[in-house]
Formats: sequence, structure tokens, C-alpha cells
Amino acid sequence: MKTEFLHYLEVERGLSPHTLEGYRRDIEKLEAFVRKKGSALSSLDASDIREFLRDLHRRGLSLRSVARASSAVRGLFRFAAAEGFAASDPTEQIDSARAPKSLPRYLSLEEVESLLRTPDASTPDGLRDRAMLELLYATGLRVSELVSLRTRDLHFEVGYLVCRGKGRKERVVPYGRSAKKWIERYLVSSRPLLSPKPGEGGLFLSRRGRPMTRQRFFQLLKGYGRLAGIKRTLSPHVVRHSFATHLLERGADLRSLQLMLGHSNIGTTQIYTHVSRERLKRIYDQHHPRAKKRTTGPPG
Repeated sequence: MKTEFLHYLEVERGLSPHTLEGYRRDIEKLEAFVRKKGSALSSLDASDIREFLRDLHRRGLSLRSVARASSAVRGLFRFAAAEGFAASDPTEQIDSARAPKSLPRYLSLEEVESLLRTPDASTPDGLRDRAMLELLYATGLRVSELVSLRTRDLHFEVGYLVCRGKGRKERVVPYGRSAKKWIERYLVSSRPLLSPKPGEGGLFLSRRGRPMTRQRFFQLLKGYGRLAGIKRTLSPHVVRHSFATHLLERGADLRSLQLMLGHSNIGTTQIYTHVSRERLKRIYDQHHPRAKKRTTGPPG
């Protein structure tokens, strides 16, 4: 049942290897729970599923992790009922466990500028890293989308790229002059030193001429964040959030932002409106003459 479900997610839903691995781990937790009970997956009922989720919570998993496991189990049993592996779906009787929504963390413009200037662009690796950071901030790509780009995915004459997002769906994302300049420099001066085949394979390469991995770029980004003096823990998603927040603050409409980020549901994009509202309120409180409480009496 697990094997067929994961195959369905990979082939028919087109989920990424990273997402598939998350589903696999959560289902394996359920399988371990079932073995401990001495029963089978297909025999579980709603009370068993609730007990499994409570057990995850007792073991110290965060609400977000429990919510993710709940989603994986729901998907598994919906698939099992539809395909005849189980007589019914026991999760229909269980309320959805939802992770608490938190506002995305993002960088200030000053922090972004400091981050972008950190790589040493006089070296092949540093020039590659500067181009990657520029493109990440210019487009808001997910890290998996960034490292999977190929040279032919960039269309310099019109200033956009084509990437493959969740569900392997393609989308077109524009990028600006600064990112274009640094990518062109990288392609001319750095990438030929990393690979003798400038027109083939991945866009961003390691020293061994292989496509950059998510894990390696994450390490590089954290290191550059420390060098740039950014106090918070830096991740590709923080840069993605910064891209979205800065666009919205400067008048981008929500629908355009949704298309650029590759969100299937505009409700996911709407969280950035909360970020902007909070910032607007701070600006109002700081600058409007009647926003703060008076510290002196009224004029005579």
C-alpha cells in the first residue's frame, strides 16, 4: 500500500524527491506504530489514527511536524480507499491537524545589499555564488528550482527564465538587469572553468563540474549570511520571502506575485499582505503626528 501510494505521488502527482522523502518518513512512523500494536495498516480505524497523532505529540514533535504527518496519513488512506487497498478511509472522521501560521521572516533592503556583496566575485566560486544570490533574490525561486536550472532555461533577450516547480509545473519568471549582468559574467568567466561544456547540463555547477545541490547551496548561503553580519539564521526561503515582501511593498499586485512564486492557491500568497500591513502600521506609528500618545499637555 505504501509503495503504490509513493509511486502514485511520484508519477501521477509529480512531487519532488524532497517532498516524497517527507511522505515516506511520515508513513514509516505510522508503520512502526502499527507494528508496535501488532496490527496492519489496512485495519486501522479513526481511534488508531488519533492515537498515532497523539503519540507523535507525546514524543516531542512540533505541531507543524504532527500536521505534516497527519496530511501524509490522510493522503495514504484516501488513496487506499480509492484503489481498493482499504474498505474505507478512517481519516474522514478526524479533524485536520493544522500547523500554526507564522509570518514569514524576511530581510531588509540593507541586509539584502550586504548579502549580495559578500561573495568574492574575483574567484570562479565567488562569481558563481554572486550570480546565484542575485538570481535568487531577483526571482524568488525555491532552492530546488534554482539548482535545477539549465543554461537553456534562461532567455536573455527577453529577460525571463523558465523553471519547473512543484508538481513539475513550468512557469515563466522575469529577472532584472542586475541578475542578468552577474549571470552573463558567470557564464563567460566562471562556468567554463567548472565544465568544458558551457551549453549543456545544469546552470550552476560545483568545482567538480556537477550541478549544485540544495544542501551545498544552503551551506554557502548560511556562511555568506554570517559574513554579511545578518543575525538571524539565513535560508533560501528567507530570501524568497524577502523577494515577495519587497515586491508587494512597492506596489506589485497579489495575482502577479502568485504567478511568480508558483503558488497554486492565492491564499498562500496572501500571507505577505499581513507582513506589509504590519510594516505600514509601524511606519504610521513612527511618523504620523497623532499616532503616538501625547507626552505634553494640549496647547494653550
